[in-house]
Amino acid sequence: MLLGPRGPVGPGGGWLERRLPLPGPRRRLRAWRRTRPFWGGLLVILGGTELLLVPLSPLTVLVSLGLGGIAAIGIGAALIAAGLFLWLLPQARAYVSVHALLLSVLSFVATNLGGFLLGMLLGIAGSALAFGWTPLPDPEAEDEGPYVPSLDGSGPRTLAAALPVVLLISLVAGAGAPEARAAGAKAAAPAAPMAARTPPTVTTSLFAPQGFTFAGVTHVPTADGPLKVLVLRMRAATLTDYRLRTRDGHDEYGLAARTLDLRGDVTLYLTKFSGCIEGLLCVTFSPDGLPAPPVIPPFVFMTRVSAEQALVTSDVIETDGLRLDAS
Repeated sequence: MLLGPRGPVGPGGGWLERRLPLPGPRRRLRAWRRTRPFWGGLLVILGGTELLLVPLSPLTVLVSLGLGGIAAIGIGAALIAAGLFLWLLPQARAYVSVHALLLSVLSFVATNLGGFLLGMLLGIAGSALAFGWTPLPDPEAEDEGPYVPSLDGSGPRTLAAALPVVLLISLVAGAGAPEARAAGAKAAAPAAPMAARTPPTVTTSLFAPQGFTFAGVTHVPTADGPLKVLVLRMRAATLTDYRLRTRDGHDEYGLAARTLDLRGDVTLYLTKFSGCIEGLLCVTFSPDGLPAPPVIPPFVFMTRVSAEQALVTSDVIETDGLRLDAS
């Protein structure tokens, strides 16, 4: 028997352990928890619950319901099931945790930005903890199998620490891949047409692209020399309340349309691009400033968009209510 600051400490724990209620159920719960990746499964379940609740919340302005909402419900339910499997079948933790990790990363591009990053990060952390969890068998109960209670808790956490590092390295390498592809495409592509000295300004109340990707940074020729631009590619895009203002010498010209639809191989060359993602997060992209992400989820739209457009190419351009103004 040992003496602690609050009294004797015996095999049953310290002073706080004896004062807490339900010592028997707590002891059994602790023994059960130590035979499986409990905390990893808990984080995976919390991440899946967050992904599941975002599209079901009454704040419909904050989320995209459509395909992004359906994917969030499916991935969230799958993560909750994975967390339960980690609790009930700890011997399959390696297989389940890898799939939970893949689902968590997939949620960023398939759902509402991974539940606004929270659900994705919870899933990644939980799957890493579950993958790195290793039971320590009780020497006095070796015949009962490998998954027996151990008062020393789990084994080494090397894999739990290494998995997020490997994931981070993979994401960094993947972020550099679009720039390499863009450089190769630039070398193989024909010369771009001449752009205006001063890029026209384009504004739209709603920019809804399809298959939107960031293709890197390049230069387009102008009469005053090369101009550095962002390159954005997409399969199609719809611009609502489209306005374009350009200057030719001292004269100013403008185009306006209720809607402008671009289809086919659409490429935008922009010196500046600003707007509010999902109508909430307002950002500004430029060749020398904040870079656009290499992969943009298919449901993303932007409001209050303003861009300096050097060039635009598209297989098909359709407008509704087009008019020309000169001043």
